Amino acid sequence: MENEANISQQAATSFTMDDFAAALEKHDYQFQKGQVVKGKVFQIDPDGAYADIGGKSSAFIPRHEAALREVIDLSEVLPLHEELEFVIVQEQNAEGQVTISRRQLEMRQIWDKLLEMQETTKSVDVQVMNTNKSGVTVNLLGLRGSIPRSHLLERNNLEALKGQQLTVSFLEVNRDTNKLVLSQRLAKSSASFSLLEIGQLAEGKITGIKPFGVFVDLNGVSALLHIKQISQKFIESLEKVFQPDQAIKALIIDIDEGKGRVALSTRVLENFPGEMLENMEEVMTSAEARAERARKKLLESANA
Repeated sequence: MENEANISQQAATSFTMDDFAAALEKHDYQFQKGQVVKGKVFQIDPDGAYADIGGKSSAFIPRHEAALREVIDLSEVLPLHEELEFVIVQEQNAEGQVTISRRQLEMRQIWDKLLEMQETTKSVDVQVMNTNKSGVTVNLLGLRGSIPRSHLLERNNLEALKGQQLTVSFLEVNRDTNKLVLSQRLAKSSASFSLLEIGQLAEGKITGIKPFGVFVDLNGVSALLHIKQISQKFIESLEKVFQPDQAIKALIIDIDEGKGRVALSTRVLENFPGEMLENMEEVMTSAEARAERARKKLLESANA
């Protein structure tokens, strides 16, 4: 029995620090760039901080990777001995040390949030930070986004927009290219769209005259008054009937919000074929009463 005890003791003492180091080297920690890990910060230096993430060496957090916002006191965002999540931004060096980041983890979470908002939210509020030749830059959840000039309601005096809150919709959210493009015009159109319904008498201004019909602006929503829905009588030339910027009232007969389409009709407001061509002013003056009559007909045909 004594010999067995001596052998066991010798086996235990024969496992030296070199053996431990060799065993440690053989252990595969499988730390990869982009991997999210948990760890506790145990030391803060002027250049950054060190955290234990369960590796053979401590992980390093450069100062600029401590948070998305600028930080003076790292302990505000990296409290000592508190478990936090990090993302690995540089794999192990020769000493086994990896570089980790809270800033890039926050950015990843924000992009996830933006992609979710793009799917579920019609509009958000942003603050204009600066201007350039192509439009303005804004701040959304701490990330920089842009609104092209063509998607702004105010396109001439961009400097006046600095510091303002704008309601916008998403045009492009691309994590891979760090591209966040927004639209104020689309947000207004979406808001106006929600106020429209079939059978409603809408009032707007003519913005375009084409051979097949006229386009009407309904408070930011572009609607089409097709030539066949203008009058019960044949129309030879729409340019002889309408003028650009002319105010007009028409009944909404179809809405396709998915495609951004609204169809109008003045034909249903006529008391006789050709009244829109012969006495448009009278049709517009009594449009409300005519629209009520047309709505009843629409409901009757829908229930038939």
